[in-house]
Amino acid sequence: MMNEIPALAIALAAGAGLGLVFFGGLWLTLLRLPSARRPALLALGSLAGRIVIAVGGFYLIMDGSWQRLLACVVGFLLARQWVMRRLSPPLNRPSTAEVSEVHT
Repeated sequence: MMNEIPALAIALAAGAGLGLVFFGGLWLTLLRLPSARRPALLALGSLAGRIVIAVGGFYLIMDGSWQRLLACVVGFLLARQWVMRRLSPPLNRPSTAEVSEVHT
């Protein structure tokens, strides 16, 4: 059991790396789409490449262990959350001062 913990930690970190590549690649693709000569080809090519990298990485990392696969997927999803928070535009929520002005 103690030998499996480092392997799971490595799988978690590798999954996070795969997630950064996958969702970072998606972000870059979205930035390039408006100026692309063939946007559909860019989108499909990007998707295919990102899927091959992610699934291939999952397969190599799991090495026959469902526990490592699970840790890798958790890392992948954590990277997704991080990328979403990092790259999403701020929400247009009114500040507390603006809310209090409306109600007075």
